Amino acid sequence: MEQRASGQSRRAVLGSGLAAAAWGLSGRAGADTPALAADGFLSFEAAPAQLQLGPPPAEAAATFAYGGAIPGPLLKVRQGEALKLKFANRLAEPTTLSFPGLRASNAGAGVGGLTQERLKPGASAEIRFVAPDAGFNLYLPHAGLYDAAQQGRGLFGPIIVEEAVKPDVDLDAAIVLSDWNVDASGQISDDFSDPAIGRGGGRRGSLVFANGAAAPLKLNARPGARVRLRLGSAATARLAITAIEGAKVLIVAVDGQPSEPFEPLNNQFPIGPGARFELMLDMPRDADAGVRFSLRGESGAADLPFIAIAAEGEPIGLRSAPPRLPVNPLLPAEIALEAARRCDFVVSGGGSAPFAVNGVSFVDWSAKPAYLLPRGAPTVFALANKTAFVQALRLWGHVARLLHSMDDGWEPYWRDTVLIQPGRTAHIAFVADNPGRWPLESAIPEHRAAGVGAWFQVS
Repeated sequence: MEQRASGQSRRAVLGSGLAAAAWGLSGRAGADTPALAADGFLSFEAAPAQLQLGPPPAEAAATFAYGGAIPGPLLKVRQGEALKLKFANRLAEPTTLSFPGLRASNAGAGVGGLTQERLKPGASAEIRFVAPDAGFNLYLPHAGLYDAAQQGRGLFGPIIVEEAVKPDVDLDAAIVLSDWNVDASGQISDDFSDPAIGRGGGRRGSLVFANGAAAPLKLNARPGARVRLRLGSAATARLAITAIEGAKVLIVAVDGQPSEPFEPLNNQFPIGPGARFELMLDMPRDADAGVRFSLRGESGAADLPFIAIAAEGEPIGLRSAPPRLPVNPLLPAEIALEAARRCDFVVSGGGSAPFAVNGVSFVDWSAKPAYLLPRGAPTVFALANKTAFVQALRLWGHVARLLHSMDDGWEPYWRDTVLIQPGRTAHIAFVADNPGRWPLESAIPEHRAAGVGAWFQVS
């Protein structure tokens, strides 16, 4: 993957069968079918937009959007095929287009100031990549101090790299969770640079969306239908405990990577900022039955309905094969922990002081990496949270196993974003096989702006 500056200044127009300006689950209607440009590139832009967040007579809120849509268009590409974009910045401030969940090459990861220059207002860039793994991820801005406001005003969207052989399902739905902090006039509260928020738990909005409209998102499937739900969180700081009623659900992928299928404990699971989960379930066979997903209320608040799937129509026959996704053969079956290089990252501060990683409060990318790793080296990152707040740390360019605290085992899934409770330490193991300069930073943009950021280099 690479991103290069371009002189393009015309208004971008979405194109190609690789993307859709509106997907059927978004709650947005009537999008034109986009067309691929003659040079094979899909034109794509970040620009000011409007979205109705408050009830009438409130005016539409000032937002940002990718390709005129919130969430941005669902980008789809087949595994092994190149996605080519011409990305234009129509904002009045710098931005980038980043793909944190994809293990593509470093040159076009989109990390402003580290892997590329931040894209100035009015400028454009060409982006090319072949994602090595099939899976569901999010694309986001990554331009430093601007990230919290840009993502919090609507710059986020889903990307799917499709498997060569698709699993046998009847409904395949991609759903992006977001939340909005809206004032009494229906406008987005302009508190993105409030240091108390950045040094605290981050910015959480009370208005929760599932794709392009307020939750709950309502879907229909035939009784007995096999459903694949791809859930991603674009909320900047919300830790959402997602509860399920009405069906046995298996988690089949985490953070864009297939996992051994497993049932969530107590039929609920946490989805933090930037996290992605893929679920499979078989709908109830009873007519008029349904499956419901809700977000657990915080501090005694009522649960919030998030997704409702109604069983309608004629039943579908029973399937003999259990739900699962094919294993990713590009990931190592074993990691030589006994030979691993250990790297320690300690997050401290918060409250009255900025956050810091290993004693340094991130302002911009330092000249030297925190650690230099030889390519192919087995590596363990020890991630210690010495703050009073949950930390969501994101590993770029790689995916890791979350190690057990009491033995030498690991969880049956890969992760690139790990939630760490106050006072706890998490250990993740991976093979440093993707060369370049990679962030280890907060997935909460408010925390990044308040100091949670570092980088390592794979030589």
